[in-house]
Amino acid sequence: MVLETAIEILLNGLQQGAIFALLGIGLSVILGTMDFLNLAHGALYLIGGYAGMYFIRETSLSAGYLNSIGVDAIGLGLGFAAAMILVPVFGFIVGLLMERYVAEPFYDRPETDQLLVTFGLALIVQEVIKGMLGGNTFQPTAPTTLFGINVGGPVMLPIIGNYPQWRLYLVGIALFVIGLTYLVIEKTDFGLVVQAGTHDSEMVRMLGIRINRSYSLVFAMGAALAAFAGLIGVSFQTVSPQIGTERALIPAFLVLVVGGAGSVIGAIFGGFVLGITVAGMTVLASQWAQIVLYAVAAGVLLFRPEGLFGSKGVVE
Repeated sequence: MVLETAIEILLNGLQQGAIFALLGIGLSVILGTMDFLNLAHGALYLIGGYAGMYFIRETSLSAGYLNSIGVDAIGLGLGFAAAMILVPVFGFIVGLLMERYVAEPFYDRPETDQLLVTFGLALIVQEVIKGMLGGNTFQPTAPTTLFGINVGGPVMLPIIGNYPQWRLYLVGIALFVIGLTYLVIEKTDFGLVVQAGTHDSEMVRMLGIRINRSYSLVFAMGAALAAFAGLIGVSFQTVSPQIGTERALIPAFLVLVVGGAGSVIGAIFGGFVLGITVAGMTVLASQWAQIVLYAVAAGVLLFRPEGLFGSKGVVE
């Protein structure tokens, strides 16, 4: 019984940790490279979740502005496979626009200005979605087939028995995207520029490298990862206008604290540690689940303020 519970906690933790890691990578690289505090990162998760729902299926509306003018349902019904391509692309475009018209004018402004403008943008996105579609909660959208492969229904696992098959595929897909992102940041020329900008952006400029172009791509890549996390999230969690703040923004910052700003490895490690922690506490003492997350982050801040994998230069 103990072993069965431990395996279930691990599997559920990997699912939640995958979302945390996807969110944390984008936020960590943006903050570490650009020194920009983006409180609208959760809104990108929210946008990805609703965009995914729109691309995947046709959704009936019972409230909101669209319903009031006679629109009873929205959605393209293209399926999950199409959404896996379209949602990151959509998030990338949104990220480019956000960087150009929201972030760039505030690069040299105080951090309080950055916080206010991005948090305001997050609230605007949330209220626009609520106004258009209503504040209803929509059910998860898990696929039954993906690229011709059956991913629906249960699968028999040793010790724990039946387990939702899609959730195993979900972890595999997320790990693939995380691994691909790691390779881009760590093993490409673009990634080298990003890492150099994390430690000394002025020196990068002096070498004649157009770091601002890299900034735009970094921001857009982080937005695409957050949107993809939203798509993954809606496949096994309910969807509402509050998910950007409740499920994305706070966990992303906790991952940042634990892993360290600018560290992809730190974001991955922090995401999965926090995901497994919250899964374990949900089973053992659900009322303490969120509190323990803050306790872990506070402990890291106390003994290593720059994060487990962050550098002191980035923090300073």
